[in-house]
Order: sequence, then C-alpha cells, then structure tokens
Amino acid sequence: MTANQSTNTDVGIAGWGIYTPSTFMDASELAERTGIPEKVIREKFGVDRKPVPGPGDTTASMGLAAAREAIECSGVAPEDIDIIIWNGGQHKDFPCWLAGLDIADQLGAVNAWSFDMEAMCGSMMAGIETARSLMVANERYRHVLLVSGYRNGDLINYSVAETSFMFDLGAGGAALMLKKGLNRNLIAGTAFKGDGSFSRMCTVKVGGTGKWPMQSTDPAALYFTIDNPDAFKKKLGETTMPNFFAVIDECLAVAGRSRKDIDYLAILHFKKSAHDYALAELGVDPEKTTYLNEYGHIGQNDQVISLMEGLKAGKIKDGDTVVMVGAGLGFVWAAAAVEWGEKK
Repeated sequence: MTANQSTNTDVGIAGWGIYTPSTFMDASELAERTGIPEKVIREKFGVDRKPVPGPGDTTASMGLAAAREAIECSGVAPEDIDIIIWNGGQHKDFPCWLAGLDIADQLGAVNAWSFDMEAMCGSMMAGIETARSLMVANERYRHVLLVSGYRNGDLINYSVAETSFMFDLGAGGAALMLKKGLNRNLIAGTAFKGDGSFSRMCTVKVGGTGKWPMQSTDPAALYFTIDNPDAFKKKLGETTMPNFFAVIDECLAVAGRSRKDIDYLAILHFKKSAHDYALAELGVDPEKTTYLNEYGHIGQNDQVISLMEGLKAGKIKDGDTVVMVGAGLGFVWAAAAVEWGEKK
C-alpha cells in the first residue's frame, strides 16, 4: 500500500450540504423585539441577520434539504447509504419521533437503518465520532449520512433577559456524508468534554415528563429559562473557554498536530468578543475562519456552514488542517480535526 492509499480505518468527509430558509430576521427587527440597541446586536451579539423558519420549514424538512445536497456532493447513491444518523435538534416535527427514519424513506435510502441522537450544539462532532466508530467496528458499513435540522429559536422568549446569549439562534439544516476507505478529507482526531452540573440550570420547564400532564397555561411558557442567572453566568464564564481550548488541543494531539497547525477553524457562532478571544488564544488569524454574522447560531449546523463558507471563499485548500468545534447546552464541548484534501 502506498502512502496516499486509504485503509479500512480511514473515514473521510465525502459530501456536505446546508439548507438556509429564505426568511430572515435582521438586526433591526431583533433589536425591536428585545429592546436591545441595534448597534449592540450587530457589534456585541455579532448578528447582522439570521435565518428564521418560513412556512414548511420543519426541523426535519430542513435537514432533508441539506441531506439531498450532501448526497449530490458526495456522488453516493441513496441506496448505498448504510446508516443515517439524525443529530439535529430534539425540537422536531413530532415528539417521540425518529426523524432519521423519515428522512431515509424520503431519500430512498432503502438499505439504511437509522437512529436519532443529540449532543445539542456539539452534535455534529459527536455524530462524526459515532459514525466513524460504527464504520471501523463493522466491515459492512461504508457510508453514513449525518443529518441535522435546527429551530430551537422557537423556544426563546425575547423578553427573558437572562437567556440573551441565545438571542442569536437561527434556523436551518446541515448534513455530512462520511465514507470509509476514502483517501481525502480524513477525520484525524476528535475530543469531547462534559459537565453535567449544568444539566438543569437552563431548561424549558414545560412540555416534558418532569411536569406532566400539561396544563392549559403551559404552551405560553414553552421557552428556555434559567433558575439562577448569576450562578449560571459565573459557572459558564469559569469553564466554557478553558473547555473549548481543551477539546481543541486534545483533538489536535490525537491527529499529531498542535495549535500552530490550524489552517481553518470551523467554530460555532457566539458573541464577537468571545470569538475574537478564542482566535487570539489559539493564534488563529481571522482570515482562517468565518464569523457567522449573516447566520447567527444555528446549533449543530454551524461547523458545516463555516466549512462551506470557507471552501467557497477559498480559505480551505488541500493539505489544510480544519478544526471543527462547538459546545452543547448542558454542557458538552466537542471538537474534530480533519485533514483536508488527499491523504498525505
């Protein structure tokens, strides 16, 4: 086997796709709804506009649209897909429902089985790790499609100031086709870190079995709240950035690389000061990433959106090390390093 040939333990990204609704909320409308000055929305929150769901933009339908694009990009026929992993939002078309199987049916992926999983906004990297593990462990699996749809913005009340860090939430879909034995865009390393002490600090208090049956007043309270905002903010401030850097460093170490080797950072959208701080700490030039001010935060879709924007702008080239990183409410921090282009 020559140096650039793939092995059965190599898993690469064969295709990618996103779906963005045609309807948007711009900074001026967000300012009007929240009472926050438009300048603050643009400069501090880092949102010029964000996509919001239009008629028919269900969570699963947005993921389906992205999946179709990823399939076309990959050249993999739907009937050759072995597994479809739904790693989009739990807030989906119906409760207690497997979105992945519905998408498999609509794609014509007649030979695929499916399951739904989520690590909130760390789900795309968790999906990558899960898919790779399944393909390495089972010789029959060669193609796994990751599909995400996201519209958790439905669960935000703009009058609840303590959840303002989620006022940037938008809507959309994203998908990745992973292929075993591919000799390009290889998954070189992953890393994860969790802190369950956050689990009950920021939740939607109604609609689940923790408060059942639902009362007539519950639908009006179907949004995120924080019981102790000061404690939540303090704890998050102490842990979130160190854990971001920890998973980035670990995934790079697994890949045999370090921070200096980051050629492109596909990072989730968060406030501009945090974004700039992360780049400075990592030593990453702003030209080696994409700030998603035209998208806001679309959950686990952010990394795929950033990847596609980076490719479109010519920021990613063969031989580059791409790091995907995000964090999911609850909290889980997740990162993946990808060796872009042909295997060296």
